[in-house]
Amino acid sequence: MKIDVLKKDGTKSGDTVTLDPAIFEIEPNDHAIYQAVRSFMANQRQGTHKTKERGEVSGGGKKPFGQKKTGRARQGTSRSPLMVGGGTIFGPKPHDYVVKLPVKVKRLARKSALSYKVKDAQILVVEDFTFDTPKTKEFAAILKALNITSKKILFLVPKKDANVLKSGQNIPRLNILEAAKASTYDILNTTVLLLQKSSVDVIQKTFSN
Repeated sequence: MKIDVLKKDGTKSGDTVTLDPAIFEIEPNDHAIYQAVRSFMANQRQGTHKTKERGEVSGGGKKPFGQKKTGRARQGTSRSPLMVGGGTIFGPKPHDYVVKLPVKVKRLARKSALSYKVKDAQILVVEDFTFDTPKTKEFAAILKALNITSKKILFLVPKKDANVLKSGQNIPRLNILEAAKASTYDILNTTVLLLQKSSVDVIQKTFSN
């Protein structure tokens, strides 16, 4: 499949790029996508939640009140989970939420996500560009010329470019990533997938290895 390459002003450059059908036109595997997104979301969790059990709270030692004549249930320590300020019963403990997936499943999920974007006509390819210094105003003008300002955009660049990243970091609904590092979740969690021309080659080389 061939797709037109756009200039920064939104017009066609006359150039095209060919999308590898083995990457961009496969039959999407929804279960692989589900597994990849579930793994991504789980791996974002810090797992640092913690409550104190009765052996970790302060107090205890002295009996909080008399055994009899209070009308209350007998208590032997203020650390009891039944007392205010006591320990927590079966509270959360720090643990790892990482969900690992086979490499083949992760690759299939990313290709499926890319194929969905092609099928839904949500991919645009723009000519390569950079800035000498961070230029948020110029970057916003490019997005306006492409008529995608109001949409949620994932912009993929072939390699890390600090000036492009800084130029776009304050633009709402815009996320900038290196093409080889975009996850299934990143690709799906967007309305428009905007690729620099060189990013297409990076993606295709990534999946050919």
